[in-house]
Amino acid sequence: MNYLAHIYLSGNDYRLQIGNFIGDFVKGSKHAHYPPGIQDGIKLHRLIDEFTDSHPVVRETVEMLKPTFGRYSGIMADMYFDYFLAIHFTKYHKKSLRNFACKFYFYLLLNYKHLPVKVKGFVFHFVTTNRLTKYSHLEGLRQSLQIMEQHKSKAIKPDLSISYLLQNQAELELKFFSFMPDLIEFAEKRRKEKKKVI
Repeated sequence: MNYLAHIYLSGNDYRLQIGNFIGDFVKGSKHAHYPPGIQDGIKLHRLIDEFTDSHPVVRETVEMLKPTFGRYSGIMADMYFDYFLAIHFTKYHKKSLRNFACKFYFYLLLNYKHLPVKVKGFVFHFVTTNRLTKYSHLEGLRQSLQIMEQHKSKAIKPDLSISYLLQNQAELELKFFSFMPDLIEFAEKRRKEKKKVI
């Protein structure tokens, strides 16, 4: 899953949210250098990734995407699922996506000193462009993909990605709706058990 899903799956604990948000940028045992709540979020991020990667619906989605996106199919599945979470956000959360995002940005900037160097490099652009709410629009999704194309790999093709989504939205959306309840249940259990599991 991508940024929005990881933050959402952290519940209402901003420390978990921040840790989950930076999870991809903290490798190995380096999570031990962070405050306890953020450490828990980093560990939760890893558990969510393991669960997601092994889930049959996600595997089916990745296989569906492979002929078009090759080794970037997993990344595209994450982006598409974040898009569906964004456009259906009120189905899963009592707050609007805008209010949810603004509250997260506030705590994110408040904890700037705890962010990894790479995250500090893009966090102000992330906040000022309101990146989390951009996922709810095709043009915003395209912009996120363009950023990835510039900073991750030229192999990511924003126009192709949007075209594929438009052609296959119904099937991809069904896969999202099938997967999301399992993911939410898993994350809720891990949060409740965090003192024993995380």
